[in-house]
Amino acid sequence: MSRIARLFETLAREGRAGFAPFIMGGDPDYGASLKLLRALPGAGADLIELGVAFTDPMADGPAIQAAGLRALDAGQTLAKTLGLVRSFREKDDRTPIVLMGYYNPFYAYGVDRFLKEAQAAGVDGLIIVDLPPEEDAELCLPARSAGIDFIRLATPTTDDARLPAVLKNASGFIYYVSVAGVTGAKTGARAAVDQAVARLKAASALPVAVGFGIKTAEDAAATARLADLVVVGSALVERLAANLPARGVEPQGGGADSAVEAVLALTRDLSAAVRRARREKREGSA
Repeated sequence: MSRIARLFETLAREGRAGFAPFIMGGDPDYGASLKLLRALPGAGADLIELGVAFTDPMADGPAIQAAGLRALDAGQTLAKTLGLVRSFREKDDRTPIVLMGYYNPFYAYGVDRFLKEAQAAGVDGLIIVDLPPEEDAELCLPARSAGIDFIRLATPTTDDARLPAVLKNASGFIYYVSVAGVTGAKTGARAAVDQAVARLKAASALPVAVGFGIKTAEDAAATARLADLVVVGSALVERLAANLPARGVEPQGGGADSAVEAVLALTRDLSAAVRRARREKREGSA
């Protein structure tokens, strides 16, 4: 059984949703990124989305665009992102890691080479935001053959005619983008998100994750009452950026270490909200 499948089996048994933080690989530098990655499970992360920095992140809002630029400025590459996963796996063989990014870096690296190294490193899944189902032969099908889940995105504009194509070769889970826009935008109306999650669950046996626009513990808890996995990215990336020393300013109080601790503090708050959401819902309806 894959790590992702094992996670959702555990979550179902515990009667709760999972929490998945997104961080950008290599932000603000390799060392700080590895420290944060290794500490996330202890702060409550059930699954980790690790961003692959790219120069033209069309689906990302300003916060994640800036994170990618910081990582690239620090010398981050796809090879180094795989290195982060390898180092993480030295101490954690349980927490699933999903790489999220755009197809260009993977194509430039070489799909066969990437999949071989990703499998060896311990990558569990891929989210490639600019590869539609019509291009499944490019990476989706080879990834699945290599034992790596290919997670598809569904959006508020994914209608009934389009949904079967989105679901056809998806594996691991379905990622519902709760807003029709870029990362960091305000989450969609709660009733609409709940209806969309119910629709996806009726159409597929795969678990459903919800992300984009979830900023607060209250947002996370509300989403966790129906979704199987709650994904938060921009709020964590913004917290890291807000606690980094300004360029040209001598770091005070640990520099990047302070930023890492700030992200972990928010992770703990968000994870706790997700973990108690369904319990509070059950108690409220008792």
